Amino acid sequence: MLYFISSSNLPAFNLACEEYLLKNYEEDFFFLYSNKPALIVGKHQNTLAEINLEKAEQEKVPVVRRLSGGGTVFHDEGNLNYCFITKGEKGKLVDFKKYSSPIIDTLQKLKVNAKFEGKSDLTIDGKKFSGNASHVYRNKVMQHGTMLFSSDLKRLNQLLKVNPLKFKDRGVRSIRSRVTNISDSLSSRISLSNFADLIIEEVKLKFPKAQEFVLDEKDVQKIELLMAEKYNNWDWNYGYSPNYLFEKLSNFPGGAILEIKMQIVKGIIQNVDLDGNCIQFDQISDFQTKLIGSLHNKSTILKQLSSISIDSYFKNISLNQLVSAFF
Repeated sequence: MLYFISSSNLPAFNLACEEYLLKNYEEDFFFLYSNKPALIVGKHQNTLAEINLEKAEQEKVPVVRRLSGGGTVFHDEGNLNYCFITKGEKGKLVDFKKYSSPIIDTLQKLKVNAKFEGKSDLTIDGKKFSGNASHVYRNKVMQHGTMLFSSDLKRLNQLLKVNPLKFKDRGVRSIRSRVTNISDSLSSRISLSNFADLIIEEVKLKFPKAQEFVLDEKDVQKIELLMAEKYNNWDWNYGYSPNYLFEKLSNFPGGAILEIKMQIVKGIIQNVDLDGNCIQFDQISDFQTKLIGSLHNKSTILKQLSSISIDSYFKNISLNQLVSAFF
């Protein structure tokens, strides 16, 4: 077992690091990392159906898809994340309780009543502080989990607040739970860094032959390449979403109403149906054709619509209002 604490707080780097170590090393790993604010979506989720896109854009919070399944989570500097990568027998690789035990045991030693509950949750007095997910690769499993230590829970709830009625798809939906921070249950204050050190010590107790690991320059270069090609790429973070039907009714100041229905396949708009009192119906079929084949991406649609005369197709509605109706 090799262990380390990541020196990076870039969410795309740390998720790329997980995949790189899983697929390029034979050794078992345990490592911890803390990210700058970010929304991390599960592999099989529809990204737009899981996040408050408007708030994420306003606050410049990046959205990154991870390799494992499960629901969307919010990371910030008060959230400590852990990852186990181990080999095992096929069919017996996934064991959430086993790989959560260093976390539970560390907290028990701090006199915090932490428990493993349900399929993969860690709780304190019935409130969730950690969710876990896994990904199997050949004869190996990567299990990782969040740990809410001193996260901004208000911000978490705001960024994950979305209107589920806008999307119809087969993506995995996040299940919202009552959550709590670990720090609220500690009898004496410790820093997140101190908490990370205690978990590492617990891992070393459970794996006496564990040795410290450091990413070398070659590792970092390959992780950064994977980060650029995948984890910082719209195609992975948004376009990989399951195919979906987007439906939204928008009411604008002045009484304008616009209803949009779109079929999205691999992130690309396949068809568009529009209705409302602001439409110039004799021209609208030409407008709909212009959007077919475009990415369901705000910057793409803004660029597309900026090149045409909005007044030729719509009444009493601005460019920015029109763009907002598509998300």
